[in-house]
Amino acid sequence: MERLTKFIEKNISGKKVLGLFILTNIVYTFMLTVTIPKTMGFSNGMKLLDMMPTGYSFNYVSDLFNSLGENGRLTYLTNQIPVDMIYPLLFGLSYCLLLGYFLKKLNKLNSPYNYLCLIPIIAGIADYLENIGIITMLKNYPKLKETTVYTTNIFSVIKSISTSIFFITLIVVGIKVIKQKKRANTL
Repeated sequence: MERLTKFIEKNISGKKVLGLFILTNIVYTFMLTVTIPKTMGFSNGMKLLDMMPTGYSFNYVSDLFNSLGENGRLTYLTNQIPVDMIYPLLFGLSYCLLLGYFLKKLNKLNSPYNYLCLIPIIAGIADYLENIGIITMLKNYPKLKETTVYTTNIFSVIKSISTSIFFITLIVVGIKVIKQKKRANTL
């Protein structure tokens, strides 16, 4: 944990954190407005696996991949997944540093609170494992294995839970930073 804290301290200049935050959200916006809609154009209204925070079943995956057809599955594999292989790294790094930046403002970075900076990293790792599972399923379709679907689903849910916990944490820490700043201005 000491190495992570040193890494955060070394990389939490306001410009660096802001730049990474902007880049991360540009990639996310690109996925939401280009690659996901392009892929979903083949899905007959079914959500992609990446967009199902509560998970999915074997039957859902089978129905989705069938609905996507060959062109949709290829689009998922060659358009959506490549961008989503960049995003988890940006998410984990950007939000780890953003939270570290706020914790530093609260003088809490060198405390057990620094473990909170691991949450976006966990989400990013889970996202990569989810993507690997989706790639495996897309390449093996129609021969889907229940164990692959089940395992990929677990990583999808872990990604969703850790992402939700992170944003709740970020809001709470952000509110504390604002309150501290207001207190300092009134003194």
